[in-house]
Amino acid sequence: MSEFWGDAPSIEDYWRGIILFGKNVASYKFALAQSLLELAPGGKSTITLEELAQAYARHTLEHLRLCDSQSQQTNVPYPFLEACRRYDRGEISYEELISITAREGFKVVLDKFHNVNKTETPVHFFSSERRGAKVITLTDELFGMLEGNQGQNLPKEVDARWRLVETAWELKVSRNLISIGCDLDESLLFTQNRARRVNITSCRGALNGYQRGKCFYCFGDISIISSAADLTDVDHFFPRVLINYGIAHPIDGIWNLVLACVSCNRGVGGKFDQLPQLRFLERLNTRNEFLISSHHPLAQTLIRQTGDSEPKRRSFLRGNYSAAKTGRLINSNWQPAFEYPPAF
Repeated sequence: MSEFWGDAPSIEDYWRGIILFGKNVASYKFALAQSLLELAPGGKSTITLEELAQAYARHTLEHLRLCDSQSQQTNVPYPFLEACRRYDRGEISYEELISITAREGFKVVLDKFHNVNKTETPVHFFSSERRGAKVITLTDELFGMLEGNQGQNLPKEVDARWRLVETAWELKVSRNLISIGCDLDESLLFTQNRARRVNITSCRGALNGYQRGKCFYCFGDISIISSAADLTDVDHFFPRVLINYGIAHPIDGIWNLVLACVSCNRGVGGKFDQLPQLRFLERLNTRNEFLISSHHPLAQTLIRQTGDSEPKRRSFLRGNYSAAKTGRLINSNWQPAFEYPPAF
């Protein structure tokens, strides 16, 4: 986590640390995160558990309808999840669902939300005065984060992470074994369930947090909102043309995909089919190590693609870079015309 947060972490960095690096036994953390992001724009700082329960139950229901395999992860009973199932079957009313959610749904997650790798984050996005309190208080940090440039991206990042984790549950496959591919035409991550392809989530949403919402090359702000004017491109660090020479296999692997602004990727003086300067290879290694150090299905995909230790993965990158550069197959000296201060 210290590597991801760096020396001067932003509020968004702390939030992403919670979402990307926390352990995932159940989806409570994701449901709470989405609820906080939904309720904060309303401007109220004090939120009752009944108010929180409405958003919390709705987000959980939406995902349970996509994947209802959470009870298989532990032997611990989940009264809240069973209430969601009963509501969907028409066995209890909405009022009963909200009452059970407020009573049962927050017993652990409110206390554990800000814990990452057994350490509490120095920045909190809500506070609960005492165990059993009927309200939470949203913090200035949460409000400020949502007013910033990255605020619009955060719900999609949470949803992408949530979908990746629950896909492993749905397929009844260990998160250490699930294999993730990318469809660049649709910018979607997918996996195979026997002969059937299962679309999971947006490639942009899955990768954006690890780049801190910045263009991989110039560190300018990017968006993952489909209607945004600054919608980011999904770029191959090692250009796809290298597939013709058997270099950088698998070329469409997660390890080789980065998010780049349109200007860097295909604007005037853009990268196109060029190879970036060598200094960017270390940046790619850093981004990939962020992914691998998180409790995430993408981590194991990266390990299978590039190596089961950091030295092996670094050697994999350097070997491919040397092969592309030595053969003079493509220009290998590209860099953006302008770069903002480094984000990672």
